[in-house]
Amino acid sequence: MDKQELIFKIGTIRRNAGLSARALSLKIDMTESYINRLESQKDFLPSMEVFFRILDECKVSAEEFFYHSPETYKEDMEILRIFKKLPLEKRQALINLFNDN
Repeated sequence: MDKQELIFKIGTIRRNAGLSARALSLKIDMTESYINRLESQKDFLPSMEVFFRILDECKVSAEEFFYHSPETYKEDMEILRIFKKLPLEKRQALINLFNDN
């Protein structure tokens, strides 16, 4: 993931969380201009501390943020949770079924 994509995703999760730049800035103890500059000028990255505060306030885990397909993250994790509960022979049957198609 390059810098532009990372910054785009930060803006996306902020908007998806229903937070304005001002609301997020207040929650993470930064200025509104910091958030606006981060998202619009794309000339710097937040520190790790600020990045994780943004994720926390937007209710997004780091795993979800970096997941290859954030739109399907929750559904994919639900499928994985169900799959893990299956006995080994049923797992293998599903793998074989999917590999045949």
